[in-house]
Amino acid sequence: MVQNQASKNISFKGELLRKLTHLGAFTIPVGYYVLGLSRSEGLIIMIPITLLMIMIDISRLRGWELWDRIGWLIRPMLRRTETGGDFTGATYILVTACLVIAIFSKPIAVASLAFIIAGDPPSALIGSRWGKRRFKNKSFEGSLSFLAAALIVALITPGLPLTVTLIGAVVATVTEAVSFEIDDNITVPLVSGLAMFLLLKLFF
Repeated sequence: MVQNQASKNISFKGELLRKLTHLGAFTIPVGYYVLGLSRSEGLIIMIPITLLMIMIDISRLRGWELWDRIGWLIRPMLRRTETGGDFTGATYILVTACLVIAIFSKPIAVASLAFIIAGDPPSALIGSRWGKRRFKNKSFEGSLSFLAAALIVALITPGLPLTVTLIGAVVATVTEAVSFEIDDNITVPLVSGLAMFLLLKLFF
């Protein structure tokens, strides 16, 4: 999510903490693959977690007691857009994880989620700290760091042709760079996943 204007609304330390937490989401694609879960098993695990996060977000937006009790853990990592009435990135990535697990095969779901989880932290941190060449609210340096991380994911993702994952990594990077209005925790996995699905159908 990026080296954009919103990232300037919290400190670099807050952004770093946010991205370290974001990396914890690797447990989703890694666990889905390593544990050998079926699609239904993955959804049985993910849906309750997602609903809990949605409830936390709603309690934050409506000022419920639940947020008063746990908000101190999350508040330092919130951007202005989120404190102003939007859902957090955690909610978006969890909802999207449920969608890609439900829609795509396991290898595509794993790769598409890993692209955003691996690419987002360096994109935001490098882009906000060292980004010089900007387009819109993004930077070339941030997007390049996203691509580097996504390519590493492409090289190690099992179960898919390398050509497919490499193209998926490029699609994920372009999607992250142009998804200005929609949260990229949603757009990157869905668009890159669709691209890999179509490549498999058309050429393999």
